[in-house]
Amino acid sequence: MKIGIVGAAGRMGRMLVKQVTETAGCEICGGTEPTNSPDIGKDIHALAGLDPSGILVKDNTEKLFDLADAVIDFTTPAASVAHAKLAANSGKILVIGTTGLSNDQQAEITACGDKAVIVQGANMSLGVNLLAQLTRKVAAILDDEFDVEILEMHHHHKVDAPSGTALLLGKAAAVGRGVDHNTVADRGRDGITGARNRGDIGYAVLRGGNVVGDHTVMFAAENERIELTHKAGDRSIFARGAVRATLWAKDKSAGNYDMMDVLGLGD
Repeated sequence: MKIGIVGAAGRMGRMLVKQVTETAGCEICGGTEPTNSPDIGKDIHALAGLDPSGILVKDNTEKLFDLADAVIDFTTPAASVAHAKLAANSGKILVIGTTGLSNDQQAEITACGDKAVIVQGANMSLGVNLLAQLTRKVAAILDDEFDVEILEMHHHHKVDAPSGTALLLGKAAAVGRGVDHNTVADRGRDGITGARNRGDIGYAVLRGGNVVGDHTVMFAAENERIELTHKAGDRSIFARGAVRATLWAKDKSAGNYDMMDVLGLGD
């Protein structure tokens, strides 16, 4: 399977190049960076710490979609929308791990699923998706006497908050309780906020150091607390999940899919 990487010189891009190269049945067919990137013209495998291959980073994403069977995208919201449109025009598979999309941007990507196979995940790791399923099930069992709080920590380079994974977990809890997430989400507290609203799903955000990603879902009631935690030690877990999703998508019909579909964790 010929796989292209957009954002190939970034931290996740390099990890993806390495993972694709090491996965049986896959090969890197190219990678791109924005036109002004200093990495244009560099060997894509050498950037990932591998032996040079002669495949150079370029800036023509449309050409990359022509060459590839599938493209993996961990970039920015605006770029991911553009890539979804290229996938729709070319009929190629697109796997998206980008977070921080607005509702309008998400709607544009979803519309592209009419013409292309689009697999999208706020987090590509098996462990996090299992955590989301557990969160939904626990939330369905416990009533709102148990307050739901989600704590996440990431490295100081992360630009969106709460993380896409934290929101994935909060939405799983909301589904479990049968409530609208946007109505009950409390995404920040500061100053004299008053007592906590019963039934809210709260978020707390930490940033610092080189933390890859820590997430904890707390169910707190009088005199007892249940905590579900996942800690990512290395970005390779996200790259493995993304490549697994790409291979899974190979024979699928056009549509919008997520990691629950890929991992067979749906109801």
